[in-house]
Amino acid sequence: MEGGVPEADVSAFRECISLSWKNPYVLRLAFSAGIGGLLFGYDTGVISGALLYIRDDFKAVERKTWLQEAIVSTAIAGAIVGAAVGGWMNDRFGRRKSIISADTLFLIGSVIMASATSPAILIVGRVFVGLGVGMASMASPLYISESSPTRVRGALVALNSFLITGGQFLSYLINLAFTKAPGTWRWMLGVAAAPAIIQVVLMFTLPESPRWLFRKGREEEAKAILRKIYPPNEVEAEIQALQDSVALELKEVDSSEKISIIKLLKTKSVRRGLCAGMGLQIFQQFTGINTVMYYSPTIVQLAGFASNQTALLLSLITSGLNAFGSIVSIYFIDKTGRKKLALLSLCGCVLSLALLTVTFRQTETHSPMISAIETSYFNNTCPGFSKTVNPIEWDCMKCLKAECGFCASGSNKLLPGACLSVNDATRGICVKDHRAWYTKGCPSKMGWLAIVGLALYIIFFSPGMGTVPWVVNSEIYPLRYRGICGGIASTTCWVSNLVVSQSFLSLTVAIGTAWTFMLFGFVALIGIFFVLIFVPETKGVPMEEVEQMLEERAVHLKFWQKSSALQKS
Repeated sequence: MEGGVPEADVSAFRECISLSWKNPYVLRLAFSAGIGGLLFGYDTGVISGALLYIRDDFKAVERKTWLQEAIVSTAIAGAIVGAAVGGWMNDRFGRRKSIISADTLFLIGSVIMASATSPAILIVGRVFVGLGVGMASMASPLYISESSPTRVRGALVALNSFLITGGQFLSYLINLAFTKAPGTWRWMLGVAAAPAIIQVVLMFTLPESPRWLFRKGREEEAKAILRKIYPPNEVEAEIQALQDSVALELKEVDSSEKISIIKLLKTKSVRRGLCAGMGLQIFQQFTGINTVMYYSPTIVQLAGFASNQTALLLSLITSGLNAFGSIVSIYFIDKTGRKKLALLSLCGCVLSLALLTVTFRQTETHSPMISAIETSYFNNTCPGFSKTVNPIEWDCMKCLKAECGFCASGSNKLLPGACLSVNDATRGICVKDHRAWYTKGCPSKMGWLAIVGLALYIIFFSPGMGTVPWVVNSEIYPLRYRGICGGIASTTCWVSNLVVSQSFLSLTVAIGTAWTFMLFGFVALIGIFFVLIFVPETKGVPMEEVEQMLEERAVHLKFWQKSSALQKS
């Protein structure tokens, strides 16, 4: 089926590269649709840097943690709705029109955010952007998957993940570029309109997904596109396979009821596919990746780096590693396989999250003490410190928990410093005296180790769990259910994302940064067992045969052995 089952190995990666001169049309389809991933990544990354300056412009945002979380998470709430509606739109109107609709919403949101005069208007813009991102997050990989030759399908869908991480890296570069410009965060958020406009123009010049066209009875259009995608010796077999698959599904439609949740759950292949696809999306989010991307500069500040510019620069390094990991995944996704890559990734995440837990715990328990003499040097003592009966017990962490700021000693940041009220005047006096001003984290000699832990986390996460859930979800569902199931899985991703991002800062305040990362580590550990038991290997399996594999598949703990579906092939 679908041109046979080629052995997916390193040659798949070379073949993907060779498309640039052998068949640039396929790469053009993939890159054009992949801009949706770029928008997804850009929005994820840009808000993390913009938030540092939004806090400076809107004092209510600086004072209220929940408002910071709302600015981040309302886009995710919009994405939940966008992903849910996107599943229906993909099936009803096609993948191409869904992508164009997503771009339009993203464009509207970018304009609203860039011109926002209050946190409320900014949040409205974030909702529009979220709607667009949610629709694009499932439409783009689906379009790429259905327009790709079987042999390089995984690599080309992984290209979408690379563009997500590339968008995140680009956002940090943009953030750094506008740190000194008037309107800082407005430029950061407004620039996102440019790639949305570019994708709209490109998508108007591209065809619809051939699989969707077959499903709608427009076979001649689909055949013309497939002849551009596949070499002459494979195209007829692919056309026949697709015709047989669609005919079987249409026959099932005629003899069955409308698609419903009950119908989905009663269909064994769909139920097992949803279990694997939704589970992967849940574990992708609950291992904490988007808290790292949304709050990366804030996490760097929690590690003891006070300057906004320093936080952004160090975050740029982690974002660059994320993009590099996506390139690595393009090489390995069709060589190593989806399942092994996810398992290796989760094992590495457990180790790096353990390192982050130990490092932040050390930082929290060994922060600099508060000096009454240093504090008296200023005229704005923290109210909590001035009322305490045991000032000798106060350290930097206790000062920050009292919603005050720590002004480090000028000679050595690790020596006792001052605990002061948080306002622009106090910050200005502290910085003017050549001291560092801390409101998010405390100075620590272990801060560099936290950056190493973040870097290791990204290096392990990006090639595996950053890519595998999107690849698996683009290929694991039967054609008839692909749009709706993709929408369900994408909605699951965004709901999980919302829960994690909305609770992250509150968790760090309630239980501390160290224990928050430990929770993520436990989730990653559980994820290893989930992948071992519930996720099938789809490497090199034609999309028309995935359904049969799910029907026959039993629990497959010996992941290093080929599944029965592949062995039969």
